[in-house]
Amino acid sequence: MLNFQHPNHLPMLLQIKNLYKTYADPRGGPALEVLSGIDLNVAKGESLAMLGPSGCGKSTLLNIIGALDLADRGEVLVDGVDLVGQSESQLASYRNTTVGFIFQLHHLLPQCTVRENVLIPTLALPSKTRKSFQSRADDLLTAVGLIDRKDHRPGQLSGGERQRVAVARALINQPRMILADEPTGALDRTNAARLIDLLSEISQTQDVAVILVTHAADLAARMQRVIHLIDGKISDHQR
Repeated sequence: MLNFQHPNHLPMLLQIKNLYKTYADPRGGPALEVLSGIDLNVAKGESLAMLGPSGCGKSTLLNIIGALDLADRGEVLVDGVDLVGQSESQLASYRNTTVGFIFQLHHLLPQCTVRENVLIPTLALPSKTRKSFQSRADDLLTAVGLIDRKDHRPGQLSGGERQRVAVARALINQPRMILADEPTGALDRTNAARLIDLLSEISQTQDVAVILVTHAADLAARMQRVIHLIDGKISDHQR
């Protein structure tokens, strides 16, 4: 494993400033403020876990960082560029190249092999460019311990193996940041710990920032830093 500097000594990848998000009540009641003035910095190559009760805004914040949702106000700066004001085509490119997503459900295509699933995010690229990613797919499957399963279908894998394929798929386009929303929710304790350790190692060896949303404090503790989101605010966090 590569030596890794403390995040304080690394340049910032993500800077969130005074972020607010409110959802209207469909029944006409008072609007629900989910995020209330969030400020957060994440360094390049840092691994961070976000803890908090259900409904506190963890997934909403992750979706805004991933440009799957928009904030009402505030700034989301990635490498100094604010996501607010970017065109839909620019945001689509950002989602496909700058961030990689891992969800609780792996969302693998059952008819495709493991290797084909890993390569799915490259389908939007020109065909000549896609060919260059085939060896990267094999390298990533080697890194997650599944190269010998590359021709299997998802139905032939365990739950932990399917999530490791999802990790490889999230990394195929060489993103700067991995956003993982409860990725261990369907796994047993042993496989959950292995997956989180894999994400932690990836952040260090591949210089990818990892932001993990979880309910499990023991898994969160495996990341470099833990923050707590309560009532739409970061209640305490340490650098």
